[in-house]
Amino acid sequence: MSRIPFEQLPADVRQAVADKTGFLREAVTAPGGMNSGVACVLDTDSGPVFVKGIRADHPQVGAQRREAAVAAHLPASCPRLYWHLELDGWSLLGYEVIDGRHADYAPGSPDLPLVEAALSELQGITAPADVEIKQAVDRWAPYAPPGTVQHFDGDALLHTDFAPDNVLIAGERARLVDWAWPTRGAAWIDPGALALRLMEAGHPAEAAIEYAARFPSWRSAAPEALAAFGTATATLWREIAEQNARPWKRAMAQHATTLAGRLARDGAPAAIRRPGHHNRRSAPRHET
Repeated sequence: MSRIPFEQLPADVRQAVADKTGFLREAVTAPGGMNSGVACVLDTDSGPVFVKGIRADHPQVGAQRREAAVAAHLPASCPRLYWHLELDGWSLLGYEVIDGRHADYAPGSPDLPLVEAALSELQGITAPADVEIKQAVDRWAPYAPPGTVQHFDGDALLHTDFAPDNVLIAGERARLVDWAWPTRGAAWIDPGALALRLMEAGHPAEAAIEYAARFPSWRSAAPEALAAFGTATATLWREIAEQNARPWKRAMAQHATTLAGRLARDGAPAAIRRPGHHNRRSAPRHET
């Protein structure tokens, strides 16, 4: 969506932010990203604050509200949410500023143990019962092989989108950001989602699966569950690439197909023999 400077927000919205932060000295628009109409770092009397916002009538505002609702339940590896404001047609979140860089997933990267530590912390978090979030069985049902969607069920709080720009390295710690799509499901799903991103960064499928196996949830998952995940992920990314054939999306589709084949050989190949379902549109999340 189009990005606007903080100064172009309505005056009463800017004043409401100042009431939370103290005097506003400067607002610097953040580069990158495409899911927020406003994204900036404010220099304020109470310290730096990262503000992201979206118009209240935008179709994605529900995702931002979910992000705000789940914030109190996140582990310490995630930025702290200071406040959530909704007025004059805008929904704004004020976050702790993380002075970091995007994670490097390349083979041998010193960031990989830090990412492992952050995900290990998240793996111990149960999805909150008082927050309405997506169910993994619903998100993956259009893509999972028949009779396998029950494997995605669980009570873990999942992130599901481990693109490297959603993981910031600050000092000796990895911080998980962008919680617009929190999900309740089987804990092994997140290691699987991360494995695919490792392949995108140059890891062979075998090495990516070995990394996922560092997590007890993955090691204890039924082989047929992991095979179903591989098939569902490959079907999803084929659909994404068919809808928008940008090179990185085609590459992700190929990586997902390779991962699916490897997981099928490890576990239950019969569970993944099915025709593709490219006409289904209820995706876990279409990366853009």
